[in-house]
Amino acid sequence: MVREQYMTTTPGTSLERPKNEYIYKIGIYGWRKRCLYLFVLLLLIILVVNFSLTIWILKVMWFSPTGMGHLRVTKEGLRLEGESEFLFPLYAKEIHSRVDSSLLLQSTHNVTVNARNSNGEVTGRLNVGPKMVEFHGQQFQINSKDGKPLFTVDENEVVIGTDKLRVTGPEGALFEHSVETPLVKAEAFKQLRLESPTRSLSMDAPRGINIKAQAGNIEALSQMDIKLHSSDGVLLLDAETVRLPKLPEGARGGSGISQGLYEICVCPDGKLYLSVAGMGSTCQEYSRVCQ
Repeated sequence: MVREQYMTTTPGTSLERPKNEYIYKIGIYGWRKRCLYLFVLLLLIILVVNFSLTIWILKVMWFSPTGMGHLRVTKEGLRLEGESEFLFPLYAKEIHSRVDSSLLLQSTHNVTVNARNSNGEVTGRLNVGPKMVEFHGQQFQINSKDGKPLFTVDENEVVIGTDKLRVTGPEGALFEHSVETPLVKAEAFKQLRLESPTRSLSMDAPRGINIKAQAGNIEALSQMDIKLHSSDGVLLLDAETVRLPKLPEGARGGSGISQGLYEICVCPDGKLYLSVAGMGSTCQEYSRVCQ
C-alpha cells in the first residue's frame, strides 16, 4: 500500500515536496502478460475451429431453412424422401407415401404397429414377422376403396362381404362347424363334391333346397341308407325314365304271359320288389321278399 503524506503551508513560505520513496507501474507485465496473450490466442483458435465444424456439419447434414437433408418441414408435417433407418420406436399420427410411389416398411426381424389409448395401453397390434403375420385386437376388418366391408373377423364370427368366395385349393375347403351361404357352386368344367368323411352331412333351408346339374349327373353315394322324407308334401320323380335296376325279384304270382314285363310291388313296411307281370296283379302280401 502506498501512503501519501500531505503538509499544510502558509502563504509566503516555501517548502520542498518530499520525494516518493516507492513508485508502482500500472498494467500487466512479465509472465502474466504472456499467459494472458496465450489464453486469448487459444480462445481465438477454439472459436475458429468451432465455427469451421459448424459450417462443415451444416454442409454435410444439408441443413436448409426448410429442413435437413431429405427431411423437409412443411405445413402438413414432416416430409422424408428416400430411405430412412429408425433405431428406436417411431410415434406418428399418420404415415403415407408420395402419390407416385409406394410405402415400404422393412426390418431384419419384424415390423410391429401398435395403437394405444389415452392411458398408453395397447388396444391393437399388427406384427409382421419372418414366418407369420399376427393381429391382436377386438376386430379385424378389410374394406374396399368404396368403404364396403370385404372381410371382418371378431370373437363371434367371420363375415365375408364379397359377392363371391372362390376356393382354388386341390383339397377344397374344410369347415369344422356349420356354414351359412345362399349358393354353393363349382367352377366351370369342375365337379362339386360335398363330403363328410367320418360324420353326417346336413343341409337345411326354410324354403327349400335346389340341387341342379346343367350338363352332368348328380350322384348320392352312401354306405348305409339314403332317406328321402317329406312331412307335408309328396315325393315327386319327374323324368322320362325312372330306373330301379337292383330291386329284388319275387316269386311268380300266377299264370299268364308276361312278355318280359314286371310289376313293382310294395311290402307293408314300404319295401319295393319286382314281380313278373300277369293278367292281374301278381303282388303277394306275404311274399318271401317282404319277410
